[in-house]
Amino acid sequence: MSGLFQQQIQPQIQSIKPYIPGKPVSELQRELGLSHITKLASNENPLGASERALAALEIALKDVGRYPDGNGYYLRSTLAVMNEVELNQVMIGNGSNELLELIGRVFAGPGDEIIFSQYGFAVYPITAQIVGATPVEVAAKDYGHDLTAMANAVTERTKIIYLANPNNPTGTCFGKEDWEAFIQSIPERVIVVLDEAYLEYVDQADYPNGLAYLNQYPNLVLSRTFSKAYGLASLRVGYMLASEEIISYVNRLRAPFNVNHFAQVAAVAALQDQQFVQQTVELNRQGMKQLVKALSEFNLTIIPSQGNFICVNFGARAAEINQGLLQQGVIVRPVANYGLVDFLRVSIGNQNENQHFVDALAKVL
Repeated sequence: MSGLFQQQIQPQIQSIKPYIPGKPVSELQRELGLSHITKLASNENPLGASERALAALEIALKDVGRYPDGNGYYLRSTLAVMNEVELNQVMIGNGSNELLELIGRVFAGPGDEIIFSQYGFAVYPITAQIVGATPVEVAAKDYGHDLTAMANAVTERTKIIYLANPNNPTGTCFGKEDWEAFIQSIPERVIVVLDEAYLEYVDQADYPNGLAYLNQYPNLVLSRTFSKAYGLASLRVGYMLASEEIISYVNRLRAPFNVNHFAQVAAVAALQDQQFVQQTVELNRQGMKQLVKALSEFNLTIIPSQGNFICVNFGARAAEINQGLLQQGVIVRPVANYGLVDFLRVSIGNQNENQHFVDALAKVL
């Protein structure tokens, strides 16, 4: 490229690297001409979406020529009832990513600081750069959040702290005692964003569900998604729970019709099918056991995960092994962009998908 407009770009945008999604199946098919491909790169639900959600989508197709409900009333109402909060404490977004960024755009700017953990979700530092705030990365502890260090990093310039529990891409999860000590120590003026995209998968006994703390801490914001356990990744719908005041401010910047009609309809139906979510969680539990057992037999080290994925340490061979797996028709996720150059992240699939990965890995190793 000629760089004709480079001098016109906002300075904080210059150094941002575009988000690179997991390689799609169609791309690998074009490259290698393979017919049997297993994608374990994007933490998707191997069951897809529930039959109830799919049926709701079929009915909704007749409304394709109409604008969606700009207020998302039925979805927000359903979420409010399920989470026992007021309607005005709920906001929906084009995936939780949009909501995470909107929080940054509303509450931070040049001269401010945004705190996040090393190995935290890539959207956090990108958001800091977008709004021109100073990104403050706090060193991880055992690949997870060091909440004490993050609390100690707060200054008068701190506006937002992003946390993920469980964390993506490492799968680590902090417990109730550490969380309560942390949230109690944070000044009320600092927005604490608790990203709970994978909470449905957690079986950790002392997991601190953010909902239990929402009314006690007016600076707490919860971010959740329908892309994982609910299997609606392609529809891009997430939601945020917070105080009515915070929601009212963020709503000023929300784009009209930011969540399409089909996403809203499918999400309402998905919420009404908790049996499907339970099936998803059980399949993930079984798949996690299957992969952990196989990886241990290969003498590979993993980061214990509470999500629907595992980070596997392949040492200096990580990039080579990733290419070898692609040759075998298995797509996993390199995480070198997170600083985890020795690791590959593997999503949990169904039994056959997991076995395809194990068999392919045996050949590559």
